[in-house]
Amino acid sequence: MTTPPTPSGAAAGPVLPLDEDPAAVLEAATWAMAAMVGTLHDALTAPLAEVLAADPRRTEVLEEAGLVRREGTAFVPHPSLVPPDGPTARSAVEARLSSMRQALTAATGEGSGGWAALDDRVLLHQGRASAAVGRALGSRIVPQLPGLGDRLAGDGGHILDVGTGVAALALALAEAFPRARVTGIDVLERALDLARGELAEARPGTADRVTLLRRDVADTSERAAYDLVWLPAPFLSEAVLETALPRLADALVPGGWLVAGAGSPSPDGLRRAVGRWNAARNGGSAYDADRMAEVLAARGLQDVRRFPTVPGGPVLVAGRRPQPS
Repeated sequence: MTTPPTPSGAAAGPVLPLDEDPAAVLEAATWAMAAMVGTLHDALTAPLAEVLAADPRRTEVLEEAGLVRREGTAFVPHPSLVPPDGPTARSAVEARLSSMRQALTAATGEGSGGWAALDDRVLLHQGRASAAVGRALGSRIVPQLPGLGDRLAGDGGHILDVGTGVAALALALAEAFPRARVTGIDVLERALDLARGELAEARPGTADRVTLLRRDVADTSERAAYDLVWLPAPFLSEAVLETALPRLADALVPGGWLVAGAGSPSPDGLRRAVGRWNAARNGGSAYDADRMAEVLAARGLQDVRRFPTVPGGPVLVAGRRPQPS
């Protein structure tokens, strides 16, 4: 295995310890991922220690992968197996299941027609995973954006959720701000049908404040309508982003904030390459946080800020529409 990249940015070689049978190494890594996700899934409804003890062969795989070690009769899990709370754990499981299902479609040559070509299970897993970003926006990001918390806490607060999918993020924001309205837009009617099912199962006081519209973000025409716009850049093509960003900036009220999800800078080339491939297959963009910050500033947004989410997760880049002078 080659050494990590140097600070000067020299290119790195492979990051996996491949041997004379690289397919076997990669296959074992796939099964290790399955063991991790399966363990996290089971731990949603049972204590982790019980889950690890209940399936010793699966736990042995986690041990060999470095995710669990034994101390006497006890298991010491890697921090990645111990999410901070139940909702975060569920979002992590949904995200990994979505990724694994997409990898399977890539291996079989299916699903290369973007999100519309993926089955409902992938849309649900990916959409439900986005609830974690919605919770992060509500609890950690909005309080750090001057003026936004007060706007959303009062009557008349309005949020635009671009690419709402199954509306998990929209619901998370509606829960975080009980007096705000959320409009979720998406171009995929099938995703909106799934979203309507998710809203039907949500608490009425929350779901009643979420409106779903079939609309392309590039067709946004409102002016000074939203206090907060959420933009998931990795799920939109660069052409769509180029058209949509000035329209979204105009759609903000003066002093309102646009928050965009951008790709997380990865420490190794393999993850960067996988991210670019996945984005291309799904018709998305490979914007990283640096580029997104530059684009928001170029569109006239001010006070541009960056917020990491979770390890390996998106970086949120926020910019504010100027107040009239």
